[in-house]
Amino acid sequence: MKRKLLKIAVAVGICVLIGFLSSIATQSSVNDWYVTLNKPSFNPPNWLFAPVWTLLYVMMGVAAGLVWSKGFHHVWVKTALYHFGFQLLLNAMWSIVFFGLKNPLMALFVILVLLVMIALTIKWFKVVSKKAAWLMLPYLIWVSFATALNFSIWYLN
Repeated sequence: MKRKLLKIAVAVGICVLIGFLSSIATQSSVNDWYVTLNKPSFNPPNWLFAPVWTLLYVMMGVAAGLVWSKGFHHVWVKTALYHFGFQLLLNAMWSIVFFGLKNPLMALFVILVLLVMIALTIKWFKVVSKKAAWLMLPYLIWVSFATALNFSIWYLN
């Protein structure tokens, strides 16, 4: 049980750290460039993003920790965690491309690939731990919403 909790804590820490590092790119333009963009009517208030993403990173970390706790020696666990790692990198890349490079079109391509990788991660997580797969569903839903938002921002600008 201690090893399982340790793996969950490490995975949560990694996810939150990636989220924090991604927020650096976001903060660089959220208060200047982003405010000048035309946004759709369904655009949430800026204050909502930080708590939602924090919760999602914690849930993602718990999910990854549950999978990792099944034993990294198992090929399904490795496959699931490789998918997870790749989607986490794409997640960070989206912030860099959208906010850092100020390129909503390129970010749209990144987020579409991210959606596919999240779906594949959930598929592999389900093989190892159904709880882990369920914990990833809110993330998939939020990124689907973010994809529609990204598209709309690109389209309106």
